Amino acid sequence: MPSIITHAAVPLALWCAADRGRIPPRLLAAGVIASMLPDADVLAFALHIPYADAFGHRGASHSLLFACVLAMVAALALGVGRGRPWSALSCQPRLAPTTQAARLASTVQAATFVFICAASHPLLDAMTSGGLGVALAWPWSEQRFFAPWRPIRVSPFAPQFFSARGIATLLSELRWVWLPLAGAVAAWKLIQPAPAAPRDPS
Repeated sequence: MPSIITHAAVPLALWCAADRGRIPPRLLAAGVIASMLPDADVLAFALHIPYADAFGHRGASHSLLFACVLAMVAALALGVGRGRPWSALSCQPRLAPTTQAARLASTVQAATFVFICAASHPLLDAMTSGGLGVALAWPWSEQRFFAPWRPIRVSPFAPQFFSARGIATLLSELRWVWLPLAGAVAAWKLIQPAPAAPRDPS
């Protein structure tokens, strides 16, 4: 797996690429948590659940179904639960939508963002150089998948993280995750059209 810190790179990159105010702080926080949460399955080791078990590390919590569940829970808890929808795609401050269709659209937008953040976790794990693959298709299949290209050094577990191997992992993540995402964000910003100048009312 990449380190827990690097899993936050995807939601942070999406937030940086979006127009100011498009992704509210609470939605960003939900995305960061969703991108890291699958690694809570390391508790399986303390419970003596085998690595290769469906509920072991990189098992059920690394599935696309788990990402869907996180997305729905986050959208409901942070949107409908507060009595108003997320204005996830608004570029300028405006009144929150009041129609049922607009509420549904905002909830779907929030759920999509959280799903992408959560799903990015197993996809990054599948690009690492060690460990077992990820159970993307659980519960329909317990097969573990790896990406065809695996340039990211697998991260050691906590006891060995602050070691030469841990530093090598961070450098690998900088090269293969942080720098490419930063480049993609910069390129996206450069190709965006400049905001239209406000018209002079006179």
